[in-house]
Amino acid sequence: MRKTVRTIGELLITAGLVILLFVVYEVYVTDLISAGKQDDATQALDDQWNSNTVEADPQRHVQYDLLDGQAFAKMYIPVFGPDYKFSIVEGTTDRDLEIGPGHYKGTALPGDPGNFSVAGHRVGKGAPFNDLDLLNSCDAIVVETQTQWFVYRVLPKVGEAEGWAQRQGGDPKCAKVAPLGAPYDKTVGQEIVLPTQGEVISPVPHFEGEVPAAQQAALMTLTTCHPRFSDRQRLIVHSVLTMSYPKAPGFVPEEMKEQ
Repeated sequence: MRKTVRTIGELLITAGLVILLFVVYEVYVTDLISAGKQDDATQALDDQWNSNTVEADPQRHVQYDLLDGQAFAKMYIPVFGPDYKFSIVEGTTDRDLEIGPGHYKGTALPGDPGNFSVAGHRVGKGAPFNDLDLLNSCDAIVVETQTQWFVYRVLPKVGEAEGWAQRQGGDPKCAKVAPLGAPYDKTVGQEIVLPTQGEVISPVPHFEGEVPAAQQAALMTLTTCHPRFSDRQRLIVHSVLTMSYPKAPGFVPEEMKEQ
């Protein structure tokens, strides 16, 4: 009996050490690996932008080179601090998301009507969306492309629609943000859904009918796993385009300074 208990105890200790090593690998080692891949993707994007000079023209429709796993835009969330910046890659496979936030194929592109949708890890592998739940309504999400800056702001959350006019007047960040109304009645700033609810990245989230592109709002949707260390649900943040600027040497949008 004593030998059996000792053997079981040793097995439990070994299993605990294996689990601990796995957690360390997932949380810390994969962060380092992904940071290197993100740096490489960002450097490749910078090289592409610098070698392919394009004059910013608001009337010109930007063409993107959308190749799996390659970056085509950059994302900043100013309230997360000046160091928060990630290059967005095309695709949402495991390999793509090890590099950085990934654009859902087939969804809108930055600044366009529809729903520019991006997925990202919350724990490990760079964890670009680790603090996504901390975003509040009207917080800015800034997207940089080769020729434009696009500023999206988080939509009102559940329960905030009532009295929104007062908030708009009291907070300059909310001046161009408001509940969108039909057919966007179910599109709110933050929601928790099941992994099967893919309608959150539809051109009009949660709406089954068709809306002509010309009548669609320009949205950006961020998705990540919920809760942390689990993929049982998805945390969703919806934002709406409120401003765009043509890029110019030395110009940085004022929204980038928000804290």
